[in-house]
Amino acid sequence: MDPRTCVIKKRIEGIKRIIAVAGGKGGIGKSLVSSVMALNLSNMGYRVGLLDLDFSGPSAHLILGTGRSTQPREEKGVIPPTVCGIKFFSLVFYSGKKPSPLRGIDISNIIKEILCITRWGELDVLVIDMPPGMGDAILDPISLMDAEFLVVTTPSLVSVGTVSKFLSFLEESGTPSLGVLENMRIKETSRNFFGADFLGSIKLDLDLEKALGKPEKLMQTKFSSELREIMEKVF
Repeated sequence: MDPRTCVIKKRIEGIKRIIAVAGGKGGIGKSLVSSVMALNLSNMGYRVGLLDLDFSGPSAHLILGTGRSTQPREEKGVIPPTVCGIKFFSLVFYSGKKPSPLRGIDISNIIKEILCITRWGELDVLVIDMPPGMGDAILDPISLMDAEFLVVTTPSLVSVGTVSKFLSFLEESGTPSLGVLENMRIKETSRNFFGADFLGSIKLDLDLEKALGKPEKLMQTKFSSELREIMEKVF
């Protein structure tokens, strides 16, 4: 048995709830949902952590506007820096702008290392920005943590088709799903997510791009307010 598994359990024992934001597909807004959800929870008085596990395209640091001076502190592990009231950790702290091409066992090892060394302390909620796909980067966190999945989709037929497979995957693995959130809605559509709870839609916000990297402005966007309404069904 990998000894890191026991260490991981110790590291996360002070976390009351773990929510993994996923969808099986890239480009659907998982990172925005994860980051703005964490900001909203922090503003609501929760003790919040945000973990970016999207190694191939990490973007939570761009959304939150973390600068070069924002770095984790090493003390019997790694203590995540606090950004806008959120404990935040991302591989980008170590990889910088360099690509992180990982495969197979490398993905599993780095996930275990991150979970093993990161000292979250006491948290009400840890939000995890999950990578696309249904490979090791999804399977390992499921096996190592008791996480609830918030599934994100867009109105695109391609996205909905991928999400249906992802929901089946969660059901077959016995992983709890909070429901489906539809992002970037342009018009009213009929929604059938194969028995999963439909939490609501977030309209396409054309002004959202201007607020990226500026957490205070992010909180004032329509995206943030509509996400907050959906969060009330989950928290």
